[in-house]
Order: sequence, then C-alpha cells, then structure tokens
Amino acid sequence: MSTLTRFVLQRSTRLALPILTFPGAAFTGATVRELVTNPAAQVAAQVALRERFATPALLSCMDLSVEAEAFGCAISVGDEEVPTVLGRLVTDEAGAAALAVPAIGTGRTGVYLETVRQLAALPGQTPVLAGMIGPFSLAARIYGVSEALGLSLDSPELTHRLLAKTTQFLSAYAHAFKTAGATGVIMAEPTAGLLSPRALAEFSSAYVKQIVAAVDDDAFTLVLHNCAAKLVHLPAVLTAGARMFHFGAPMNLPAALAQAPADVILCGNLDPAGVFVRSNPAAVQEAVRGLLAATQAHRNFVLSSGCDVPPKTPLANLEAFFQAMKKD
Repeated sequence: MSTLTRFVLQRSTRLALPILTFPGAAFTGATVRELVTNPAAQVAAQVALRERFATPALLSCMDLSVEAEAFGCAISVGDEEVPTVLGRLVTDEAGAAALAVPAIGTGRTGVYLETVRQLAALPGQTPVLAGMIGPFSLAARIYGVSEALGLSLDSPELTHRLLAKTTQFLSAYAHAFKTAGATGVIMAEPTAGLLSPRALAEFSSAYVKQIVAAVDDDAFTLVLHNCAAKLVHLPAVLTAGARMFHFGAPMNLPAALAQAPADVILCGNLDPAGVFVRSNPAAVQEAVRGLLAATQAHRNFVLSSGCDVPPKTPLANLEAFFQAMKKD
C-alpha cells in the first residue's frame, strides 16, 4: 500500500478530492496565463484553495498542452482559457521517425516541476499530486486527435512507434515529479476513452503499465484519469496496473466499483461543466449526496470532479460541494 492509497483507505471519513486548480485564481487575481507559466502563481492559488476549502491535497494544474509543447507543438495560451494544442506536428511516417524525445525541463515542463517542488516544500504533510498527460493522448496531440484514432486502425505499427517515444518521455517526466517531492501524479489519458476497449488495452493501457512499473511504489502513486471511458472500457483500463483510477461522467461508477478489486481506488465523477459550472449550489449538493449514497458501500471510492474544474466555476458551487461533504 502506497502513501496515497493508505491516505484514502485508512481514513475514518470519506474523502473528497476534486481536480481543483484553476479556480484558485479567483482568490489571487492571477490569470490562467500566469498560472501555466509561473510556479509561484500556481502555488499561491493552491494555498488559497487549501485555506478556503481545507482541500486534502495540493495539485499542479491539469494542462494537457505542456508535454506536446515540449515535443515542438504550437499551442494557444490565453488569460482566461486553459492552453490548447494547435495543428499537427507529425503527419507521416518520416515525421514520426524524425521526432526527437525532448529532455525533461524543456519548455514549460520546468514550470510544473518547480511548482511541485514548491508545493512539496510547504509546511505540513499534505499529499502533492502533479498533473501530466498519458501516452496515447500525447501521441494524439502530436499527430492530431482524429488522425491518431484512425491511425490506430490503419497503421498500428506507426502508432506504436509514436507511443514508444511518448512513453519514454512520460516515464522520465513522472520520475522527475517523484524526485521533486510529489506523492503521486494524475495522468490524464482522455483520448484513449475514444478507442474501442481492445484498442484502449493495446494503445493505452499497455504503455501506461510501463510507466506504472517505472515509478509507482510505496512512496509514489500513479493515478490514471480517463474522462471519456465508459463501463465497457473498465476491464481494459484496469490492465494498466495502477492502484488508483479517476473517471469522468460517462463512467457508471457504482457499477465500476462492483467490478473493481476492493484494494483498487476509483475516483470521480461529477460533471465539471454540468454540475460545477452551469448548476447552482442546491443542485451541487444534491449531486454530491446522490453519488455518495450510490457508493456508500465502497471504502475504495473518492468523490471528485469528473475532470479538472474549469477556471470560471462559481465559488458558491465549490462551497456547496465541500459543505455537502461535511454533512456526509
């Protein structure tokens, strides 16, 4: 049992751990651009969220453009929107062969490593979770999302060639987070949820399993996030070998908990847009109570958002989420 899984399974009360980073800017006055480029801004936002809501962990931002940018992809960064990848870096076999695996610290990977170092240095024993992308989702940002989905059918050999490079980089990146003091990493693999279960096992879980083997131990936990996976994907997702999984709204969590081993932790899955952003405090509390009731028999469940909570989420809805947990 790792530090993080022990933190979850041996608690006397149920745990709420939303992927909550960008809304911290509301307390500090930072822009999204500042959060994703300045470690001090990320740390200040996390400290503010911990002080306001007594969050049980400190997180670096879920920014799925960072690793693709390090490989050479163009990105769009704004003051109010989470960064996105523009266009395609690799479009054919020659480009895949020429693709260089970047050094750790390239581009804004250094921002996130420094953020984790500063979070880990804060007083107290609060778990620190870094954020990073998964191997298939990174390959899809390099090659193009729709193109990568087609490539997995038309040219599995080229897909595997790309995945070998993304996995090499991500293994080193996860290890760097571990060295920086992180308790674990939340690895986001959303694009894999658009694959068939068989293809997910081949092109995602098999490579995530390599990263788990490289870094996951008693002191460090890889949490595999897939916000597009459904119940039909669950057996394939579980073959990745992680000890914690984080799912989005499409997953039937009560059914998934009934199928998963009791020592494997499942987290999720209140819809970030539908519940946290477009809802109201009363509806948020109702959603929290409903999911807690549906999962009450399972100690291996952590209540969370189904993905990262958007920057402009109403603070009243966040208050309602944590208040509902206190009443559980």
